Amino acid sequence: MSIQNITVLGSTGSIGVSTLDIIRRHPERYRAFALCAHSQIDKLFEQCQEFRPRFAVLRDAQLAGELAERCRLAGLDIEIRHGLEALIEMSSLPEVDSVMAAIVGAAGLEPTLAAAKSGKKVMLANKEVLVMAGELFMQAVREHGATLLPVDSEHNAIFQSLPADFGRGLDACGVRKILLTASGGPFRDTPLAALSDVTPEAACAHPNWVMGRKISVDSATMMNKGLEVIEAHWLFAAPPELIQVVVHPQSVIHSAVQYADGSVLAQLGNPDMRTPIAYAMAYPERIDAGVESLDLFKMARLDFFEPDFERFRCLQLAYDALHVGGTASAILNAANETAVAAFLDRQLSFLGIARLNEAVLAAFPAGPEGSLSDVLAADAEARHLAGQMIRENRFA
Repeated sequence: MSIQNITVLGSTGSIGVSTLDIIRRHPERYRAFALCAHSQIDKLFEQCQEFRPRFAVLRDAQLAGELAERCRLAGLDIEIRHGLEALIEMSSLPEVDSVMAAIVGAAGLEPTLAAAKSGKKVMLANKEVLVMAGELFMQAVREHGATLLPVDSEHNAIFQSLPADFGRGLDACGVRKILLTASGGPFRDTPLAALSDVTPEAACAHPNWVMGRKISVDSATMMNKGLEVIEAHWLFAAPPELIQVVVHPQSVIHSAVQYADGSVLAQLGNPDMRTPIAYAMAYPERIDAGVESLDLFKMARLDFFEPDFERFRCLQLAYDALHVGGTASAILNAANETAVAAFLDRQLSFLGIARLNEAVLAAFPAGPEGSLSDVLAADAEARHLAGQMIRENRFA
């Protein structure tokens, strides 16, 4: 068995750390070829010491210089790069077999697209790639023969629950509905009147998953689930009306597929991202992920609820953007990233996130997703507009 060279985009985040844990468990199968991070230089240096990648990348030139000096003093023969172009290069080098796309937000779009255009095995944990440029990305996957494997626990579960030939069309496969599960986040039972006082600390305290701050806030507003609806649309060629969100507080059923014969196929497991990561890394095989098997005897109950679109306005906005099409999803994503950053910086209230997102969508008409430059221009303009609205204190 040849060793698989992996570029990890976002190696210091939760997905990246879990990916490296799988590599640690299976050194005979995988090698961390390139580790790419934003700014966590201490954590990246520790990873370089353990995994000895050929390349390490940081976004900032000064931090990259500091990392290079640390590696030199430690006797590590690692080539240090910096910037967007380096991320793109690490995603498309001939020696790279697969890319774990785990950079959070719009920053991961171009390197992940480069991996698809290079025909790599793309393990997609960055949902914004499909939210911003779903049509362009899926076209690149098809045209360049890339292998696309979803890593989000929900989409990975759907992938496992669909037939292998689902690409011929969901209707032809007898699929009636995709059931996209959601925990409901920390505020699913909080009185609506109390949501105006939500703090960043409370929003980041997810009841089931350990995640970064941005994605934790998105889970609290259920924008995360809205983005996943858009992602599912592109991954599985599913029209919006076939994608139903189901609030499932226990996060044991990660998602399911409903078929025309009345069957419902689901994937169950403990809430640990190493399971879908290991599945994507070893596909079509299955390997030990270090995750304890689900004990059904300990499951006292499994609950399911319809989502409250008044409480979770961001979820409705995602459906709205998907129906509009074009750059609407990119506009929504840009507004939301700006809004969440402002909330975490205490410049915007929790309820202000949805209000700002809705205002930007209403004020900025969507255009066609003709090219990457169209997407990036819409993204930049939406961020500018959202920032202006925050500075004017419209939704505090």
